[in-house]
Amino acid sequence: MNLVLIGYRAAGKTTVGRRLSAYLRRAFVDSDDMIEKHQGATIKDIVRCHGWDYFRAIEREVILEVSNNDNLIISSGGGVVIDPENIKVLKRNGLIIWLKADVEVLLERIARDIQSAVERPSLTGRGTLEEFKEVLIQRKPLYERASEVQVDTSLLDVDGVVNQVLSIFKEREVRI
Repeated sequence: MNLVLIGYRAAGKTTVGRRLSAYLRRAFVDSDDMIEKHQGATIKDIVRCHGWDYFRAIEREVILEVSNNDNLIISSGGGVVIDPENIKVLKRNGLIIWLKADVEVLLERIARDIQSAVERPSLTGRGTLEEFKEVLIQRKPLYERASEVQVDTSLLDVDGVVNQVLSIFKEREVRI
């Protein structure tokens, strides 16, 4: 069974995923990193040159590829939930956990991560705060439907999130 982390930008998917990978001794896969490697370009450049529809098609291929493996820790892109087919294939052999956080916390994390702020393409062309609120409102029901479990990362440090996810994952693995 794969452990799949979904959530909005800066929710902690990659950081938590890497720690889980080390703890569980499982391979870690970041779908956005795979897309960049496959395309030989950053996501920002892919979107700028080809648009979001092209990016989402590549993302669908990458999600299908990783979901055909087992025992992975998968950090998905924030918009993976937009395509129901992505969720369908991830659920075949994965426990999907939604890492969520308050808008203010997400904005603070983005602001601290200068590289991330520069590399992430705009989703709406609006200002950061407006964009976050608008996109989160659109995606919240998608994250809720896609996830089997939710972990609020707003008030937790990385170790706290990792411990919660590990507890959930171990409980689910025992039942299977």
